[in-house]
Amino acid sequence: MPELVFFSGTMDCGKSTLALQIEHNRSARGLTGMIFTRDDRAGEGKLSSRLGLVTDAVEVEDGQDLYAYLVDHLSQGRRADYVIADEAQFLAPEQIDQLARVVDDLGLDVFAFGITTDFRSKLFPGSQRLVELADRIEVLQVEALCWCGARATHNARTIGGAMVVEGAQVVVGDVNHSADEIGYEVLCRRHHRRRMTAASARAAALSPDVLPVPSP
Repeated sequence: MPELVFFSGTMDCGKSTLALQIEHNRSARGLTGMIFTRDDRAGEGKLSSRLGLVTDAVEVEDGQDLYAYLVDHLSQGRRADYVIADEAQFLAPEQIDQLARVVDDLGLDVFAFGITTDFRSKLFPGSQRLVELADRIEVLQVEALCWCGARATHNARTIGGAMVVEGAQVVVGDVNHSADEIGYEVLCRRHHRRRMTAASARAAALSPDVLPVPSP
């Protein structure tokens, strides 16, 4: 039976790499996929991995009907044996409903990949709808690590290495960034609560906990 599968995890845990692997494995067996993405780090209309792999994709626009897009694609005699939706957290809830309809009405597997919560630990609307509708939810087993070595469970937005907790929910960035720009870092829950990034931890380590006592 076709399924809507949600592959979730923090940033830097290999979601896009797995999406590209699924695409490779299925295309190698003669199947043709439809790949959707939104706001990929490599630019418009791309599905990319931090390992350097990249392929073309359909850039999803605001208000676009993904079910209608697939129906039009198929009605023109073109193939689509499965669907991959990367950066699915950025899709609107109604677009997730449309992907579920692709599974139910068109009989195609849909593999959605995305992070569950934003930098404030709040659910993305698209991810929330996937949790509500998915036939199966798979948590990625490649664990991203916090700077302390613990398993990373939260995504943090940083500016100049300092964690911020205010701002728009969607700001495109990456875990690889220069120190003076908006970026992201994965943290364990303890350090996310304390707003302690790798940069602030280094700064704290350089600051003495106790002021030196002058010699008599």
